[in-house]
Amino acid sequence: MKIFEIVGSDYFKALTGKYQNIFIDCLEIIYHSYRTELSYGVDREILISLLTDYFEKNSSDDIQFEDGQDVFHDSRSKANEFLRKLKGYGWIEYEFDNSGYAKIVMLSHSISIMQTFTAITDHNEMEYQSEVSAIYSLLTNEKLLLDTYSKKHELLTRFCTAQRERISKNKKPEYFDGNIAEFEKLLKAVSMVFEVKEEMFIRDFSIKVFGDSKTFEAIKGKVKRLLFQYGDFPDEDTVLEYLNIVKNPGHIFMKGSGVINISGQSIDLSKLGGDIAISSSILKDIEKISITGRMVITIENLTSFNAFSEDNTFAIYLGGYHNTHRRNFIMQLFHDNPETEFFHFGDIDAGGFYILLHLREKTGVPFRPYHMDISTLQKYSAYAKPLTENDKKRLERLSDTVFSDTIKFMLENNCKLEQEAIDS
Repeated sequence: MKIFEIVGSDYFKALTGKYQNIFIDCLEIIYHSYRTELSYGVDREILISLLTDYFEKNSSDDIQFEDGQDVFHDSRSKANEFLRKLKGYGWIEYEFDNSGYAKIVMLSHSISIMQTFTAITDHNEMEYQSEVSAIYSLLTNEKLLLDTYSKKHELLTRFCTAQRERISKNKKPEYFDGNIAEFEKLLKAVSMVFEVKEEMFIRDFSIKVFGDSKTFEAIKGKVKRLLFQYGDFPDEDTVLEYLNIVKNPGHIFMKGSGVINISGQSIDLSKLGGDIAISSSILKDIEKISITGRMVITIENLTSFNAFSEDNTFAIYLGGYHNTHRRNFIMQLFHDNPETEFFHFGDIDAGGFYILLHLREKTGVPFRPYHMDISTLQKYSAYAKPLTENDKKRLERLSDTVFSDTIKFMLENNCKLEQEAIDS
Protein backbone atom coordinates (compact mmCIF):
# COMPACT_ATOMS: atom_id res chain seq x y z
CA MET A 1 0.00 0.00 0.00
CA LYS A 2 1.59 3.26 -1.19
CA ILE A 3 -0.15 5.41 1.40
CA PHE A 4 2.79 7.77 2.00
CA GLU A 5 3.04 8.56 -1.69
CA ILE A 6 -0.43 10.04 -1.32
CA VAL A 7 -0.41 11.69 2.11
CA GLY A 8 3.31 12.46 2.46
CA SER A 9 5.90 11.21 4.95
CA ASP A 10 5.14 13.89 7.58
CA TYR A 11 1.39 13.41 7.56
CA PHE A 12 1.05 11.53 10.86
CA LYS A 13 3.49 13.70 12.84
CA ALA A 14 0.52 15.75 13.97
CA LEU A 15 -0.87 12.69 15.76
CA THR A 16 2.29 11.33 17.38
CA GLY A 17 4.04 14.24 19.16
CA LYS A 18 3.48 15.82 22.56
CA TYR A 19 0.81 18.12 21.13
CA GLN A 20 -1.20 15.33 19.49
CA ASN A 21 -4.33 16.08 21.53
CA ILE A 22 -4.20 19.75 20.57
CA PHE A 23 -3.65 18.84 16.92
CA ILE A 24 -6.67 16.52 16.88
CA ASP A 25 -8.81 19.19 18.56
CA CYS A 26 -7.71 21.73 15.93
CA LEU A 27 -8.45 19.26 13.14
CA GLU A 28 -11.89 18.65 14.57
CA ILE A 29 -12.60 22.40 14.60
CA ILE A 30 -11.41 22.73 11.01
CA TYR A 31 -13.36 19.67 9.87
CA HIS A 32 -16.66 20.75 11.41
CA SER A 33 -16.24 24.28 10.04
CA TYR A 34 -15.32 22.92 6.64
CA ARG A 35 -18.26 20.52 6.30
CA THR A 36 -20.64 23.33 5.33
CA GLU A 37 -18.23 24.71 2.72
CA LEU A 38 -16.95 21.57 1.05
CA SER A 39 -16.84 23.04 -2.46
CA TYR A 40 -15.26 26.36 -1.55
CA GLY A 41 -13.10 26.10 1.57
CA VAL A 42 -13.30 28.15 4.75
CA ASP A 43 -12.03 31.70 5.13
CA ARG A 44 -8.68 31.59 6.92
CA GLU A 45 -9.57 34.43 9.27
CA ILE A 46 -12.69 32.60 10.41
CA LEU A 47 -10.64 29.55 11.36
CA ILE A 48 -7.98 31.67 13.06
CA SER A 49 -10.75 33.21 15.18
CA LEU A 50 -12.20 29.78 16.07
CA LEU A 51 -8.79 28.33 16.94
CA THR A 52 -7.85 31.44 18.95
CA ASP A 53 -11.01 30.97 20.99
CA TYR A 54 -10.08 27.30 21.51
CA PHE A 55 -6.62 28.20 22.86
CA GLU A 56 -8.11 30.92 25.08
CA LYS A 57 -10.31 28.33 26.76
CA ASN A 58 -8.08 25.24 26.75
CA SER A 59 -4.38 26.06 26.61
CA SER A 60 -2.74 28.71 28.77
CA ASP A 61 0.73 27.13 28.64
CA ASP A 62 3.39 28.37 26.23
CA ILE A 63 3.97 26.17 23.22
CA GLN A 64 7.34 25.32 21.68
CA PHE A 65 7.79 22.63 19.05
CA GLU A 66 10.82 20.34 19.21
CA ASP A 67 11.89 21.28 15.67
CA GLY A 68 11.87 25.05 16.31
CA GLN A 69 13.16 27.77 18.60
CA ASP A 70 10.09 29.99 18.70
CA VAL A 71 7.90 30.06 21.79
CA PHE A 72 4.22 30.90 21.31
CA HIS A 73 2.58 32.72 24.20
CA ASP A 74 -0.70 34.26 23.05
CA SER A 75 -3.69 32.37 21.66
CA ARG A 76 -3.68 33.94 18.18
CA SER A 77 -0.01 33.11 17.55
CA LYS A 78 -0.71 29.53 18.66
CA ALA A 79 -3.64 29.34 16.23
CA ASN A 80 -1.49 30.62 13.37
CA GLU A 81 1.34 28.19 14.13
CA PHE A 82 -0.90 25.12 14.37
CA LEU A 83 -2.47 26.01 11.01
CA ARG A 84 1.01 26.43 9.55
CA LYS A 85 2.05 23.05 10.92
CA LEU A 86 -1.04 21.29 9.59
CA LYS A 87 -0.36 22.75 6.16
CA GLY A 88 3.27 21.59 6.36
CA TYR A 89 2.21 18.09 7.41
CA GLY A 90 -0.23 17.85 4.47
CA TRP A 91 -3.59 17.93 6.26
CA ILE A 92 -4.77 21.22 4.79
CA GLU A 93 -3.92 23.55 1.90
CA TYR A 94 -4.37 27.25 1.22
CA GLU A 95 -6.17 28.52 -1.86
CA PHE A 96 -6.52 32.19 -2.79
CA ASP A 97 -9.47 33.85 -4.51
CA ASN A 98 -9.24 36.68 -7.04
CA SER A 99 -9.11 39.24 -4.22
CA GLY A 100 -6.14 37.55 -2.57
CA TYR A 101 -8.10 36.23 0.42
CA ALA A 102 -6.93 32.86 1.72
CA LYS A 103 -9.28 29.90 2.07
CA ILE A 104 -8.42 26.80 4.07
CA VAL A 105 -9.04 23.63 2.06
CA MET A 106 -9.07 20.30 3.89
CA LEU A 107 -7.61 17.69 1.55
CA SER A 108 -9.85 14.81 0.52
CA HIS A 109 -8.01 12.08 2.42
CA SER A 110 -8.00 14.31 5.52
CA ILE A 111 -11.79 14.63 5.28
CA SER A 112 -12.18 10.87 5.09
CA ILE A 113 -9.86 10.27 8.03
CA MET A 114 -11.66 12.85 10.16
CA GLN A 115 -14.98 11.22 9.27
CA THR A 116 -13.56 7.93 10.52
CA PHE A 117 -12.25 9.47 13.75
CA THR A 118 -15.67 11.01 14.36
CA ALA A 119 -17.34 7.65 13.82
CA ILE A 120 -14.94 5.93 16.23
CA THR A 121 -15.52 8.45 19.01
CA ASP A 122 -19.27 8.19 18.48
CA HIS A 123 -19.07 4.39 18.92
CA ASN A 124 -20.95 3.91 15.69
CA GLU A 125 -19.43 0.68 14.40
CA MET A 126 -21.39 0.49 11.17
CA GLU A 127 -20.54 4.08 10.30
CA TYR A 128 -16.91 3.41 11.26
CA GLN A 129 -16.69 0.47 8.87
CA SER A 130 -18.31 2.57 6.15
CA GLU A 131 -15.81 5.40 6.60
CA VAL A 132 -12.83 3.02 6.58
CA SER A 133 -14.18 1.73 3.28
CA ALA A 134 -14.54 5.30 2.05
CA ILE A 135 -10.88 6.03 2.86
CA TYR A 136 -9.80 2.92 1.00
CA SER A 137 -12.00 3.82 -1.97
CA LEU A 138 -10.73 7.38 -1.94
CA LEU A 139 -7.06 6.43 -1.95
CA THR A 140 -7.27 3.50 -4.38
CA ASN A 141 -10.39 3.70 -6.56
CA GLU A 142 -11.30 7.36 -6.97
CA LYS A 143 -9.29 7.70 -10.17
CA LEU A 144 -11.06 4.63 -11.55
CA LEU A 145 -14.39 6.39 -10.94
CA LEU A 146 -13.14 9.46 -12.79
CA ASP A 147 -11.83 7.27 -15.61
CA THR A 148 -15.25 5.64 -15.99
CA TYR A 149 -17.24 8.87 -16.20
CA SER A 150 -14.71 10.80 -18.26
CA LYS A 151 -15.83 8.68 -21.24
CA LYS A 152 -19.52 9.56 -20.89
CA HIS A 153 -19.47 13.08 -22.35
CA GLU A 154 -16.93 15.71 -23.39
CA LEU A 155 -17.96 17.95 -20.48
CA LEU A 156 -17.21 15.12 -18.06
CA THR A 157 -13.91 14.53 -19.84
CA ARG A 158 -12.92 18.11 -19.01
CA PHE A 159 -14.16 17.80 -15.44
CA CYS A 160 -12.47 14.46 -14.75
CA THR A 161 -9.19 15.60 -16.31
CA ALA A 162 -9.17 18.63 -14.00
CA GLN A 163 -9.89 16.46 -10.95
CA ARG A 164 -7.10 14.01 -11.78
CA GLU A 165 -4.78 17.02 -11.88
CA ARG A 166 -6.01 18.16 -8.46
CA ILE A 167 -5.53 14.67 -7.00
CA SER A 168 -1.98 14.55 -8.38
CA LYS A 169 -1.31 17.76 -6.42
CA ASN A 170 -2.81 16.24 -3.26
CA LYS A 171 -5.90 18.47 -3.49
CA LYS A 172 -9.51 17.54 -2.92
CA PRO A 173 -11.54 17.02 -6.11
CA GLU A 174 -14.14 19.69 -6.64
CA TYR A 175 -17.69 18.84 -5.48
CA PHE A 176 -16.33 15.92 -3.42
CA ASP A 177 -17.01 15.75 0.34
CA GLY A 178 -15.29 12.46 1.11
CA ASN A 179 -18.30 10.29 0.27
CA ILE A 180 -17.62 8.22 -2.84
CA ALA A 181 -21.28 7.16 -3.22
CA GLU A 182 -22.51 10.77 -3.23
CA PHE A 183 -19.77 11.78 -5.65
CA GLU A 184 -20.84 9.03 -8.03
CA LYS A 185 -24.46 10.20 -7.81
CA LEU A 186 -23.31 13.62 -8.98
CA LEU A 187 -21.32 12.20 -11.89
CA LYS A 188 -24.17 9.88 -12.85
CA ALA A 189 -26.70 12.73 -12.87
CA VAL A 190 -24.43 14.92 -15.00
CA SER A 191 -23.86 12.11 -17.49
CA MET A 192 -27.58 11.32 -17.75
CA VAL A 193 -28.79 14.88 -18.38
CA PHE A 194 -27.27 14.72 -21.86
CA GLU A 195 -29.49 11.76 -22.74
CA VAL A 196 -32.74 13.70 -22.25
CA LYS A 197 -34.01 14.58 -25.73
CA GLU A 198 -37.53 15.79 -24.88
CA GLU A 199 -38.74 17.96 -22.00
CA MET A 200 -38.83 15.96 -18.76
CA PHE A 201 -39.94 17.06 -15.30
CA ILE A 202 -37.28 17.14 -12.59
CA ARG A 203 -39.09 14.54 -10.49
CA ASP A 204 -39.41 12.18 -13.48
CA PHE A 205 -35.71 12.57 -14.26
CA SER A 206 -34.88 11.69 -10.66
CA ILE A 207 -37.07 8.57 -10.82
CA LYS A 208 -35.49 7.51 -14.11
CA VAL A 209 -31.91 7.93 -12.87
CA PHE A 210 -32.12 7.11 -9.16
CA GLY A 211 -35.42 5.26 -8.72
CA ASP A 212 -37.02 7.94 -6.52
CA SER A 213 -38.30 11.49 -6.94
CA LYS A 214 -36.16 13.22 -4.29
CA THR A 215 -32.50 12.31 -4.89
CA PHE A 216 -31.87 14.60 -7.83
CA GLU A 217 -33.51 17.55 -6.07
CA ALA A 218 -30.94 17.21 -3.27
CA ILE A 219 -27.95 17.45 -5.63
CA LYS A 220 -29.49 19.71 -8.29
CA GLY A 221 -27.50 22.76 -7.19
CA LYS A 222 -24.17 20.95 -7.52
CA VAL A 223 -25.19 19.53 -10.89
CA LYS A 224 -26.02 23.01 -12.23
CA ARG A 225 -22.77 24.50 -10.94
CA LEU A 226 -20.67 21.71 -12.43
CA LEU A 227 -22.44 21.90 -15.79
CA PHE A 228 -22.04 25.66 -15.97
CA GLN A 229 -18.42 25.60 -14.79
CA TYR A 230 -17.26 22.98 -17.30
CA GLY A 231 -19.84 23.41 -20.05
CA ASP A 232 -20.80 26.10 -22.50
CA PHE A 233 -24.10 27.52 -21.31
CA PRO A 234 -25.31 31.13 -21.27
CA ASP A 235 -26.56 31.07 -17.70
CA GLU A 236 -26.23 28.81 -14.65
CA ASP A 237 -29.82 29.32 -13.46
CA THR A 238 -31.34 27.86 -16.65
CA VAL A 239 -28.74 25.22 -17.50
CA LEU A 240 -31.12 22.33 -16.75
CA GLU A 241 -33.88 23.87 -18.84
CA TYR A 242 -31.42 24.14 -21.76
CA LEU A 243 -30.96 20.38 -21.36
CA ASN A 244 -34.73 19.71 -21.38
CA ILE A 245 -35.12 19.15 -17.61
CA VAL A 246 -37.89 21.43 -16.31
CA LYS A 247 -39.84 21.95 -13.13
CA ASN A 248 -43.04 22.91 -14.96
CA PRO A 249 -44.08 23.10 -18.61
CA GLY A 250 -42.70 26.23 -20.26
CA HIS A 251 -44.37 28.63 -22.68
CA ILE A 252 -43.30 30.62 -25.71
CA PHE A 253 -44.79 34.11 -25.91
CA MET A 254 -45.27 35.71 -29.32
CA LYS A 255 -46.93 38.74 -30.87
CA GLY A 256 -46.95 40.91 -33.98
CA SER A 257 -46.90 40.24 -37.71
CA GLY A 258 -47.49 36.53 -38.10
CA VAL A 259 -50.12 33.87 -38.72
CA ILE A 260 -49.95 30.52 -36.90
CA ASN A 261 -51.70 27.40 -38.16
CA ILE A 262 -52.10 24.91 -35.32
CA SER A 263 -54.33 21.84 -35.07
CA GLY A 264 -56.36 22.93 -38.07
CA GLN A 265 -56.88 26.48 -36.78
CA SER A 266 -55.43 29.76 -38.01
CA ILE A 267 -54.46 32.58 -35.61
CA ASP A 268 -53.54 35.98 -37.03
CA LEU A 269 -51.49 37.61 -34.28
CA SER A 270 -51.49 41.00 -36.02
CA LYS A 271 -55.21 41.29 -35.25
CA LEU A 272 -54.71 40.76 -31.53
CA GLY A 273 -54.11 43.58 -29.10
CA GLY A 274 -51.28 41.77 -27.35
CA ASP A 275 -49.35 38.52 -27.17
CA ILE A 276 -50.31 34.86 -26.82
CA ALA A 277 -48.46 32.06 -25.03
CA ILE A 278 -48.19 28.53 -26.38
CA SER A 279 -47.17 25.67 -24.09
CA SER A 280 -44.02 23.87 -25.16
CA SER A 281 -45.97 20.62 -24.95
CA ILE A 282 -48.08 21.59 -28.00
CA LEU A 283 -45.44 23.35 -30.10
CA LYS A 284 -45.18 20.18 -32.18
CA ASP A 285 -48.82 20.69 -33.22
CA ILE A 286 -47.95 23.88 -35.11
CA GLU A 287 -48.37 23.16 -38.81
CA LYS A 288 -47.07 26.41 -40.28
CA ILE A 289 -46.03 29.91 -39.28
CA SER A 290 -46.33 32.66 -41.88
CA ILE A 291 -44.51 35.92 -41.16
CA THR A 292 -46.34 38.90 -42.63
CA GLY A 293 -43.79 41.49 -41.50
CA ARG A 294 -40.20 42.20 -42.42
CA MET A 295 -38.37 40.50 -39.51
CA VAL A 296 -38.46 38.03 -36.60
CA ILE A 297 -36.90 38.97 -33.28
CA THR A 298 -36.29 36.83 -30.20
CA ILE A 299 -36.15 38.81 -26.95
CA GLU A 300 -34.16 37.67 -23.91
CA ASN A 301 -36.18 39.18 -21.05
CA LEU A 302 -39.95 39.14 -20.48
CA THR A 303 -40.12 42.77 -19.36
CA SER A 304 -38.47 43.89 -22.60
CA PHE A 305 -40.76 41.62 -24.61
CA ASN A 306 -43.82 43.20 -23.01
CA ALA A 307 -42.51 46.70 -23.74
CA PHE A 308 -41.38 45.93 -27.28
CA SER A 309 -43.49 47.47 -30.03
CA GLU A 310 -42.29 47.75 -33.59
CA ASP A 311 -44.36 47.56 -36.77
CA ASN A 312 -43.92 44.69 -39.24
CA THR A 313 -42.15 42.54 -36.66
CA PHE A 314 -42.89 39.09 -35.23
CA ALA A 315 -41.56 39.11 -31.64
CA ILE A 316 -40.87 36.02 -29.53
CA TYR A 317 -40.00 35.47 -25.87
CA LEU A 318 -38.60 31.98 -25.43
CA GLY A 319 -39.09 31.82 -21.67
CA GLY A 320 -35.51 32.62 -20.73
CA TYR A 321 -33.89 29.62 -22.42
CA HIS A 322 -34.05 27.48 -25.53
CA ASN A 323 -34.17 23.69 -25.47
CA THR A 324 -35.18 21.04 -27.99
CA HIS A 325 -38.84 22.13 -28.35
CA ARG A 326 -37.96 25.80 -28.61
CA ARG A 327 -35.15 25.21 -31.09
CA ASN A 328 -37.44 23.08 -33.24
CA PHE A 329 -39.95 25.94 -33.21
CA ILE A 330 -37.27 28.42 -34.32
CA MET A 331 -36.07 26.08 -37.07
CA GLN A 332 -39.64 25.58 -38.33
CA LEU A 333 -40.13 29.36 -38.30
CA PHE A 334 -37.01 29.81 -40.43
CA HIS A 335 -37.97 26.94 -42.75
CA ASP A 336 -41.40 28.48 -43.36
CA ASN A 337 -39.96 31.98 -43.87
CA PRO A 338 -36.47 31.66 -45.38
CA GLU A 339 -36.42 35.20 -46.80
CA THR A 340 -37.21 36.87 -43.47
CA GLU A 341 -34.47 38.52 -41.38
CA PHE A 342 -33.88 37.07 -37.91
CA PHE A 343 -32.62 39.14 -34.97
CA HIS A 344 -31.94 38.58 -31.28
CA PHE A 345 -32.36 41.33 -28.69
CA GLY A 346 -30.65 40.68 -25.36
CA ASP A 347 -28.54 42.15 -22.61
CA ILE A 348 -25.22 43.63 -23.71
CA ASP A 349 -23.19 41.32 -21.51
CA ALA A 350 -21.57 37.90 -21.73
CA GLY A 351 -24.87 36.12 -21.01
CA GLY A 352 -26.69 37.95 -23.81
CA PHE A 353 -23.87 37.23 -26.27
CA TYR A 354 -23.79 33.56 -25.28
CA ILE A 355 -27.54 33.22 -25.84
CA LEU A 356 -27.32 34.65 -29.36
CA LEU A 357 -24.32 32.49 -30.25
CA HIS A 358 -26.11 29.43 -28.86
CA LEU A 359 -29.21 30.21 -30.92
CA ARG A 360 -27.09 30.40 -34.06
CA GLU A 361 -25.14 27.25 -33.30
CA LYS A 362 -28.05 25.06 -32.20
CA THR A 363 -30.60 26.14 -34.82
CA GLY A 364 -28.48 27.03 -37.83
CA VAL A 365 -30.50 30.26 -38.17
CA PRO A 366 -28.35 33.35 -39.01
CA PHE A 367 -29.51 35.52 -36.12
CA ARG A 368 -28.15 39.06 -36.05
CA PRO A 369 -27.79 41.19 -32.89
CA TYR A 370 -30.38 43.91 -32.34
CA HIS A 371 -29.31 46.92 -30.22
CA MET A 372 -26.34 44.96 -28.86
CA ASP A 373 -23.49 47.15 -30.12
CA ILE A 374 -21.13 49.99 -29.19
CA SER A 375 -23.50 52.75 -30.31
CA THR A 376 -26.21 51.41 -28.00
CA LEU A 377 -23.76 51.30 -25.08
CA GLN A 378 -22.78 54.89 -25.78
CA LYS A 379 -26.35 56.09 -26.17
CA TYR A 380 -27.48 54.57 -22.87
CA SER A 381 -24.19 54.95 -20.97
CA ALA A 382 -26.01 56.60 -18.05
CA TYR A 383 -27.67 53.24 -17.32
CA ALA A 384 -24.56 51.08 -17.75
CA LYS A 385 -23.22 48.94 -14.90
CA PRO A 386 -19.58 48.07 -14.12
CA LEU A 387 -18.24 44.63 -15.01
CA THR A 388 -17.56 42.03 -12.35
CA GLU A 389 -14.42 39.89 -12.48
CA ASN A 390 -16.55 37.00 -13.71
CA ASP A 391 -18.03 39.25 -16.43
CA LYS A 392 -14.53 40.09 -17.64
CA LYS A 393 -13.46 36.45 -17.77
CA ARG A 394 -16.55 35.41 -19.72
CA LEU A 395 -16.20 38.33 -22.14
CA GLU A 396 -12.55 37.52 -22.78
CA ARG A 397 -13.55 33.98 -23.78
CA LEU A 398 -15.81 35.54 -26.45
CA SER A 399 -13.24 37.98 -27.81
CA ASP A 400 -12.87 36.09 -31.11
CA THR A 401 -16.60 36.14 -31.93
CA VAL A 402 -18.78 38.53 -33.92
CA PHE A 403 -18.92 40.67 -30.76
CA SER A 404 -15.15 41.29 -30.63
CA ASP A 405 -15.33 45.07 -31.18
CA THR A 406 -18.17 45.50 -28.69
CA ILE A 407 -16.38 43.34 -26.11
CA LYS A 408 -13.18 45.33 -26.53
CA PHE A 409 -15.15 48.54 -25.89
CA MET A 410 -16.84 47.01 -22.82
CA LEU A 411 -13.56 45.86 -21.29
CA GLU A 412 -11.86 49.19 -21.97
CA ASN A 413 -14.78 51.18 -20.53
CA ASN A 414 -15.78 48.73 -17.78
CA CYS A 415 -19.45 48.64 -18.75
CA LYS A 416 -22.39 46.40 -19.55
CA LEU A 417 -26.05 47.16 -20.20
CA GLU A 418 -29.29 45.36 -19.41
CA GLN A 419 -31.79 45.47 -22.24
CA GLU A 420 -34.49 46.89 -19.93
CA ALA A 421 -32.51 50.15 -19.99
CA ILE A 422 -32.99 50.46 -23.74
CA ASP A 423 -36.04 52.37 -24.88
CA SER A 424 -36.84 50.34 -27.98
